[in-house]
Amino acid sequence: MFYHISLEHEILLHPRYFGPQLLDTVKQKLYTEVEGTCTGKYGFVVAVTTIDSIGAGIIQPGQGFVVYPVKYRAIVFRPFKGEVLDAVVTQVNKVGMFAEIGPLSCFISHHSIPADMQFCPNVSPPCYKSKEEDVVIQADDEIRLKIVGTRVDATGIVSFTNNFLFLIFRYLL
Repeated sequence: MFYHISLEHEILLHPRYFGPQLLDTVKQKLYTEVEGTCTGKYGFVVAVTTIDSIGAGIIQPGQGFVVYPVKYRAIVFRPFKGEVLDAVVTQVNKVGMFAEIGPLSCFISHHSIPADMQFCPNVSPPCYKSKEEDVVIQADDEIRLKIVGTRVDATGIVSFTNNFLFLIFRYLL
């Protein structure tokens, strides 16, 4: 789910950036440091929408660097257990498949794929096919899935799915 929330971040600047373009430099550094990052509490920061305030800089003793506290609003993507989302399959193998939901990487175990679908390794590209071969899931297909759990690691959020729904989109709607 996407949310528009207020966040805070501290920008550390070297003295060489002091001058008439200081505030522009703080803003640009905020965009660079924050957009595309992930935290377990808020999720993926998709975009900074507004900068509410840039506080007074605090000089770091003995270093000369200055820390500027910045309050801003951003759009974040945070998946939740039980949420149903559309995803794009990126990889298919015998243990399951990987899909991406925007910045989120998601694993779908072969135990969560319906029993009537079998992995076909000899087909190019590898895929899961139903017994009647009317449903085929391969890389670059769009699917709908339900998140049954998430794990936050150092690089981002990883989701696990259990409930696999049969909506497959070959064309953009």
